[in-house]
Amino acid sequence: METILEIQNLKCGGCAHTITKKLIELVGIKNITVDTNSSSININSTNEEALEEAKTLLYKLGYPVQGDNNSFGTKAKSFVSCAIGRIEKS
Repeated sequence: METILEIQNLKCGGCAHTITKKLIELVGIKNITVDTNSSSININSTNEEALEEAKTLLYKLGYPVQGDNNSFGTKAKSFVSCAIGRIEKS
């Protein structure tokens, strides 16, 4: 099942690295492509449950789906996730 999600707080390759690394660990997620230009993620999942788990994890990392609550705390989490992604990527 292929789904494109528009997410919030996606800034750079560091964000993309963290998102890809964390989502691919979920059972039922087969492939992920992150597009920083359009702030979107293309996810191939085996079922709706896996997709919902991915959305929950994105929120916890600081990247809520467009339309979901994007509080100051969520934005702060995205900066931390981004920094971790930049460090791991280099």
